[in-house]
Amino acid sequence: MSDYVTNAHTIALVGFGEAANAVLAGWGLGGSGRVSAYDIKTDDAETAPRMRSHYTVAGVRGADTLQDALAGASLVFCLVTADRALAAAEAAAAAIEPGTLWLDGNSCAPQTKRAAAEAIDAAGGRYVDVAIMAPIFPMRHQTPMLLAGPFAEDAAAAMTAMDMRVDIAGETVGDASTIKMIRSVMIKGIEALTAECMLAAHRAGVADAVLQSLAGSDPGRNWPAKSAYNLERMMVHGARRAAEMREVAATLDGLGLPSRMAQATAEWHDQVARLGLPGGEAELDSRARRILDAL
Repeated sequence: MSDYVTNAHTIALVGFGEAANAVLAGWGLGGSGRVSAYDIKTDDAETAPRMRSHYTVAGVRGADTLQDALAGASLVFCLVTADRALAAAEAAAAAIEPGTLWLDGNSCAPQTKRAAAEAIDAAGGRYVDVAIMAPIFPMRHQTPMLLAGPFAEDAAAAMTAMDMRVDIAGETVGDASTIKMIRSVMIKGIEALTAECMLAAHRAGVADAVLQSLAGSDPGRNWPAKSAYNLERMMVHGARRAAEMREVAATLDGLGLPSRMAQATAEWHDQVARLGLPGGEAELDSRARRILDAL
């Protein structure tokens, strides 16, 4: 088995946000000289200096172009936003080296992943549908992931050698992402329901009574703490979650089912994200009040 951590393989990270930084830290490869990274923020004169500084601090070789990041890479983790995943794959097809594993960990509809696979595979790469099935923190590179596609076995061998936790969902691209997308109807939907319920409760001045009633119905859940956490997810990561939920809606549409909840969830995440608020203190009342003040 080829060990991508201890052997001299070059790993490329396409997208250098929270997920990429988390897995990089988990591998312990910062400063190794073996990891390149490219983020689209490098293309923007306003955001480029900060991103280049980020590359330096993380100990990766920051690339000014996607083509530069892919040069010599035998393993690529694509961790951009859901609405950029297909464009990233299509752009990479012009530069990816034959046999390179392209691990698409973006939260996309199965049909989006199949389109990305066509681009990568036609260029000689090996596309793998990757679904990240839990928050990337605190487990980082050991966060459970599902793999699918004809090259899933190859990816599983490489990722297991890097101490990653993976399971194969199927041999067809889209098998992993379908599970992820349908799960997100519940997970991200609950976050949006939290916002609608708790913001209304605080504005009406009945938050304590509502929380007390919820605790009576489900005493095993810490409603204030979980609600505060859900609001923080939307405040900090709402834009990315909204993009994911639009892919969820596309998944449901492809199944011939209504996507009303998914669409409404995307709208809530987008609206909270656009406020540009930091998570701040991990306290429900504070977060709810700050969101209400900004709406």
